[in-house]
Amino acid sequence: MKYQRLQDLREDHDLTKTQMGEVLHVDRRTYSYYEEGDHRLTAETLTAIARFYNTSVDYLLDLTDEKKPYPPKKTGKKKPPEASSGK
Repeated sequence: MKYQRLQDLREDHDLTKTQMGEVLHVDRRTYSYYEEGDHRLTAETLTAIARFYNTSVDYLLDLTDEKKPYPPKKTGKKKPPEASSGK
Protein backbone atom coordinates (compact mmCIF):
# COMPACT_ATOMS: atom_id res chain seq x y z
CA MET A 1 0.00 0.00 0.00
CA LYS A 2 1.50 3.29 -1.09
CA TYR A 3 1.18 6.12 1.44
CA GLN A 4 0.46 8.96 -0.96
CA ARG A 5 -0.26 11.41 1.84
CA LEU A 6 3.24 11.00 3.23
CA GLN A 7 4.65 12.09 -0.10
CA ASP A 8 2.11 14.88 -0.51
CA LEU A 9 2.78 16.33 2.94
CA ARG A 10 6.54 16.07 2.51
CA GLU A 11 6.39 17.87 -0.84
CA ASP A 12 3.94 20.49 0.50
CA HIS A 13 6.51 21.28 3.19
CA ASP A 14 9.38 21.36 0.66
CA LEU A 15 11.20 18.54 2.42
CA THR A 16 13.37 15.83 0.94
CA LYS A 17 13.22 12.16 1.83
CA THR A 18 16.62 12.60 3.46
CA GLN A 19 15.27 15.37 5.69
CA MET A 20 12.26 13.29 6.72
CA GLY A 21 14.57 10.38 7.42
CA GLU A 22 16.53 12.65 9.75
CA VAL A 23 13.33 13.66 11.54
CA LEU A 24 12.47 9.99 12.06
CA HIS A 25 16.06 8.87 12.72
CA VAL A 26 16.13 6.55 9.70
CA ASP A 27 18.06 6.75 6.45
CA ARG A 28 16.62 8.11 3.21
CA ARG A 29 16.06 4.66 1.77
CA THR A 30 14.00 3.52 4.76
CA TYR A 31 11.86 6.64 4.57
CA SER A 32 11.40 6.06 0.85
CA TYR A 33 10.24 2.52 1.63
CA TYR A 34 7.66 4.01 4.02
CA GLU A 35 6.24 6.27 1.31
CA GLU A 36 6.14 3.46 -1.23
CA GLY A 37 4.54 1.06 1.24
CA ASP A 38 7.45 -1.37 1.02
CA HIS A 39 8.00 -1.19 4.81
CA ARG A 40 5.26 -1.30 7.39
CA LEU A 41 4.86 1.80 9.47
CA THR A 42 4.78 1.19 13.20
CA ALA A 43 2.36 3.02 15.46
CA GLU A 44 5.31 4.97 16.86
CA THR A 45 6.45 6.06 13.40
CA LEU A 46 2.93 7.04 12.32
CA THR A 47 2.48 9.02 15.52
CA ALA A 48 5.81 10.81 15.02
CA ILE A 49 4.91 11.76 11.44
CA ALA A 50 1.43 12.93 12.45
CA ARG A 51 2.87 15.09 15.22
CA PHE A 52 5.52 16.49 12.91
CA TYR A 53 2.90 17.58 10.36
CA ASN A 54 0.31 18.48 13.03
CA THR A 55 -2.26 16.10 11.61
CA SER A 56 -3.87 12.80 12.61
CA VAL A 57 -2.78 9.25 11.93
CA ASP A 58 -6.20 8.72 10.33
CA TYR A 59 -5.36 11.44 7.80
CA LEU A 60 -2.00 9.83 7.03
CA LEU A 61 -3.72 6.48 6.47
CA ASP A 62 -6.34 8.10 4.18
CA LEU A 63 -9.18 7.23 6.56
CA THR A 64 -10.35 10.85 6.66
CA ASP A 65 -9.92 14.00 4.61
CA GLU A 66 -9.76 16.13 7.78
CA LYS A 67 -6.16 17.28 8.29
CA LYS A 68 -6.82 18.74 11.73
CA PRO A 69 -5.41 16.56 14.53
CA TYR A 70 -7.53 15.31 17.38
CA PRO A 71 -7.54 17.42 20.56
CA PRO A 72 -4.73 16.46 22.95
CA LYS A 73 -5.43 13.97 25.69
CA LYS A 74 -6.28 15.56 29.01
CA THR A 75 -3.81 14.74 31.75
CA GLY A 76 -4.01 14.90 35.49
CA LYS A 77 -6.54 13.65 37.95
CA LYS A 78 -10.24 14.25 37.57
CA LYS A 79 -11.90 16.33 40.21
CA PRO A 80 -14.21 14.27 42.39
CA PRO A 81 -17.90 15.08 41.93
CA GLU A 82 -19.24 17.61 44.38
CA ALA A 83 -21.33 16.12 47.13
CA SER A 84 -24.93 17.16 47.10
CA SER A 85 -26.22 18.91 50.16
CA GLY A 86 -29.15 16.50 50.43
CA LYS A 87 -31.66 19.31 50.97
